[in-house]
Amino acid sequence: MSNLFADVNGIKICYEIRGEGEPLILIHGFGVKKEVYVAQFGLLSENFRVIRFDNRGAGKSDRPNEPYTMEMFADDISGLMDYLKIEKAHVLGWSLGGMIAQHFAIKYPNRLNKLVLINTMAQWPSEKSGLEMYKNSQITNYEAKLMDPVKTFFDGAGFSFSRKFKKMMQEDPKRRFHGLFSAEDLIRESTIDPSTPQDIITQVNALAHHDVLDKLVAIKNKTLIICADKDKQMPKAVNVKIHENIPNSILKVIEGAGHDSPLERAPEVNQIIIEFLKD
Repeated sequence: MSNLFADVNGIKICYEIRGEGEPLILIHGFGVKKEVYVAQFGLLSENFRVIRFDNRGAGKSDRPNEPYTMEMFADDISGLMDYLKIEKAHVLGWSLGGMIAQHFAIKYPNRLNKLVLINTMAQWPSEKSGLEMYKNSQITNYEAKLMDPVKTFFDGAGFSFSRKFKKMMQEDPKRRFHGLFSAEDLIRESTIDPSTPQDIITQVNALAHHDVLDKLVAIKNKTLIICADKDKQMPKAVNVKIHENIPNSILKVIEGAGHDSPLERAPEVNQIIIEFLKD
């Protein structure tokens, strides 16, 4: 697939489109890019017109050096829809992408069809020292990746995958999981257009002001919440809280998987998404 570019809110947003049918927009998480949906993009495009894109400050999209906000990210999605002449779409967000999707659902309810939230949260912890630690760990990870991307990947895999899945990747980095990707593929992709310290700082500002818990009741769209019971980053409990506050929502728990369950348990996650969107 070739990368395309849209002029949105004064910057260029890089995106890809595949498939036919109802539009489905995929929003990626912190420190990654649209290619993180390697296990979803192809299969979901057999059922929908799927748009995956790089957030501002990520991948091949522009990276203005200014503090980002969740509203800014949400406005970018609306702007991309305007550019593509899409009036209404399903929206799916994973991790930070799920936070952005919540803001989009609240601000642009008439542009949203169904909402899918994966391994995310409704409010970032208010303790500022925790956010500072997160920012510094992301910058340290960036610097380590420049030196040794393989070691850095496996050092972080324990926070992203279950212990069992991490072990399988380590034992055979060339093994293709679900016929879609290997550890080598993920490592290679992580070195292409990575988030820099500047990008990390600009995006952290959005996290610092993320708190929509009391506003979730305003989301009337049918909503699917997927969480993983071994997620160390966005635990099951915070996803349950989202489910309890969005009136028309259902919760699906992926057993034995970590934060990157859309990769680790791709067939199961994809099937849940497709059944929900087609229902």
